[in-house]
Amino acid sequence: MQKALAQNPNLLRTLLGLSFTLIFLLAYAVYGATISPSYYVYETDNNSTIDDQSEPTKLYDDEANETTWRWTLSAEGDNLTWVNLTATELSRQSTIRLINSAGLYSHSKLGDPNAEDFACEDKCYQNSTHEAVSQDGEDVTIISMTTTDPGRRNNGTVYAKSLSSAEDKARDIIDYFHSPSVIIVEVTESGNRTTSPSIVLETVNEDFDYIEVFSIDAGTEFLWALAAVVGCFSMILIPSFTVYFAAQAKEKKAELKLQQAEDDVDLSIDNSTEAN
Repeated sequence: MQKALAQNPNLLRTLLGLSFTLIFLLAYAVYGATISPSYYVYETDNNSTIDDQSEPTKLYDDEANETTWRWTLSAEGDNLTWVNLTATELSRQSTIRLINSAGLYSHSKLGDPNAEDFACEDKCYQNSTHEAVSQDGEDVTIISMTTTDPGRRNNGTVYAKSLSSAEDKARDIIDYFHSPSVIIVEVTESGNRTTSPSIVLETVNEDFDYIEVFSIDAGTEFLWALAAVVGCFSMILIPSFTVYFAAQAKEKKAELKLQQAEDDVDLSIDNSTEAN
């Protein structure tokens, strides 16, 4: 640090100037992002339809001694996103199937609030049939989606130069028709059953609702960014200042010792002169 200061006496001034310059640039960046944003946030309007009144068709397999209950339901294919099935009043070892020939995405952890390290976009699989088994007659729920693209569900963000262009992009992302949209539910039970289980099928259709420019709280963002800059520069400046002041103190201490030695020499000379 002493050598650096010897080569550049204004080193501390340079460091402080650089810090304030970066803070100024940071403030300008936050200000620029606030007054001239290019990101827009859109929302969708959810329309949920619940079907719990449809009557099933009974199919009995005499050889296998199994009863299959089949429901055929028509969903609205326009911007269809979610297809959720709940089956109740099941017998032991019942097999529940959710069938759609166009294919749905699902996973056993989808919708589980306790699922860890789970992302449907990576782990959900598309299939025309999703199946679950009720081991002890407990209720079974199968949650499925027509897409794993989060931009088609709930909300999303687009980059555009104008609001109208952003709206066009958002509508293009949301616009979708799921065809064929016929949903078949099958429940297979052992034996010749006379009472059918109960099912509830919920389908969700989402349409464009509104879009607005993405905005931030410039003051809060600037304070967080300023804290980060100050923290980074503190890691550089505090050790530098510590070394600098330690060197200054050491130099002053050496100067005091040198001055004391010179005073002692002068005093010895004066005493010798007086003695002669």
